[in-house]
Amino acid sequence: MSAITGIFHCNQEPVSTEHGQTLMHGLAKYPSNDIRTWHNDHIFLGCHAQWITPESVHERLPYRDSQRGLVITADAIIDNRDELFQLLQVEPGRRNQMSDSELILLSYQRWKTDAPKYLVGDFAFMIWDERNQKLFGARDFSGSRTLYYIHHRERFAFCTIIEPLLTLPYIQKKLNEQWLAEYLAISAPIDGVDGSITPYENIAQIPPSHSITVTREHISLQRYCTIEASEPLKLKSNEEYVEAFQEVFQQSVDARLRTFRGVGAHLSGGLDSGSVVSFAVKSLSKENKRLQTFSYVPSSDFRDYTANQLMADESPFIQMTVKHVGGIDDHYLDFKGKNSYSDIDSLLETMEMPYKFFENSFWIRGMFEKAQEQDVAVLLSGARGNLSISWGSAYDHYATLMKKLRWVRLLQELQQYSIHTSGARLRSLPIVARVAFPFLDRLLEKGASNPFPILINQEFANRSQVFNKLSGYGIDRSGWFSTSNIYEQRHRHFHDLFHWNATNTLTTKLSLRHSLWQRDPTNDIRVIRYCLSVPEDQYVQNGLDRALIRRSTEKLLPDTIRLNQRIRGVQGADWVHRMVPHWDSFLDEAQQLSTDSNVLRFMDGAKIKSALLKVKAGARPELATDSEYRLLMRSLIVYRYMKKFA
Repeated sequence: MSAITGIFHCNQEPVSTEHGQTLMHGLAKYPSNDIRTWHNDHIFLGCHAQWITPESVHERLPYRDSQRGLVITADAIIDNRDELFQLLQVEPGRRNQMSDSELILLSYQRWKTDAPKYLVGDFAFMIWDERNQKLFGARDFSGSRTLYYIHHRERFAFCTIIEPLLTLPYIQKKLNEQWLAEYLAISAPIDGVDGSITPYENIAQIPPSHSITVTREHISLQRYCTIEASEPLKLKSNEEYVEAFQEVFQQSVDARLRTFRGVGAHLSGGLDSGSVVSFAVKSLSKENKRLQTFSYVPSSDFRDYTANQLMADESPFIQMTVKHVGGIDDHYLDFKGKNSYSDIDSLLETMEMPYKFFENSFWIRGMFEKAQEQDVAVLLSGARGNLSISWGSAYDHYATLMKKLRWVRLLQELQQYSIHTSGARLRSLPIVARVAFPFLDRLLEKGASNPFPILINQEFANRSQVFNKLSGYGIDRSGWFSTSNIYEQRHRHFHDLFHWNATNTLTTKLSLRHSLWQRDPTNDIRVIRYCLSVPEDQYVQNGLDRALIRRSTEKLLPDTIRLNQRIRGVQGADWVHRMVPHWDSFLDEAQQLSTDSNVLRFMDGAKIKSALLKVKAGARPELATDSEYRLLMRSLIVYRYMKKFA
């Protein structure tokens, strides 16, 4: 909803007006509905506001409450307004017009530094407490909005984005080698495990689930929220679990429809986005509003090389959902001429750091552009659904049954599973056995995976001791979790903070650039807590994986989509195909990278040269998932980024 910034001089030295305006000037590239600042001696606050919700229209940010001696600047949409009104005893006549930032201030007045524990939504804010002469701020539990800061001697400054902070005269632009080591050593599509550091040595960030307090004497970060699996919820029947889920999920979706402009949604052919769309349309139809959906499809000349059980073009499934749900204006976007290679500089400018999701980069950004053209203010997503609403792996659950020697139940489940997937009943038994007992993979040499190669130069890895740090998070020298236990991985996902950083960095900054918010009901903390409390047998039963969401969307989604266990959509399968016209440029730049000694101090030159030999043979679209093709693209993105420090 806003880009925010500010400066606090802990020694009470007056803040230069020029420095404050320098920060505000760095936000000028984003569209705005209002631009305001507040300045008082040694404190400066600014806001570059975008109006999304009805309550935000004509909201004054920064906002000063003279009675309480508090000033706030906020980038926030609060979703549990009704609950907070009750807890804070806000008079009914004030509620409809009260802004989210004022509601945050009232929460701080009541609960002080515990205030973030009571807030549900997407937020980053900073409050100047005049009476106590301190700054207090926080990010929401998953860090849906970014907030960076610097602490240089007696000066503290913060901003939604990095670039304005680098323009302050006392900040040196220097590469953070510890951040780079983590980025290169982790093979998964995340940037690092330390949620407090950035690619710049002198710039930090408030981690998700954390608050920050800045006084004359010190700066302290405190984690205010930890999501743990609670005691299993015990209801009387399957129907009660479905009803309870539908209630909490509908509440989550409805909270994210709060805008005076249009509502859109990412829509694929799968369960997560389809569930979000179906619940959203149910509420929008009551107000005679239509939902705009945006779906990616491969370029028209793409020849699908994927396996039979994969679907690169999901439009047939998407159209089934659209027809069944109704109330939708659907858009199918092939982004002709767009590709991952030509998009690098633009995405680096947006992200302000390297990224690993290049296969999908051009169409993710394109979705925001198209949504902006349709005057969409809220763009719904189901991106977090895999570990919340659509959790439930059949093989892993069946492996648990096998280890507990529950053979009758296991054979019953495999019988029903085979019916849903059109296979022989015992066909899956060897797979279940290898999941249950991973050592069988090693004995039979059938479980040898083909992991994504890590990019880090071994000498740099040793010098930075990065793998010692990663091991504390359960990550081994393969660059990802050493355990194959998905239950443990799910626990770590919600306990650790780093999983959210990369995607939230992208969505925050794309949201600002296109004056709209991407909002994900599957990432609502109330939904996640409910899903973590549901017994495992609610997620896999009667041969259905992801059983809870499948049962919860009965009649809301077509059965072809709802009960599909045979075909899986795969987006970005045409990324190599799209790069064919640019292949020579891609090769030339890769060749330069392979001989650049400054960069090869950090990256593994041998792996880069090996990958270069393969791509020199010519673009082969069917190798889009090949680890060496992907390694070379990731390397080039880092290469381009590191040139900024030359």
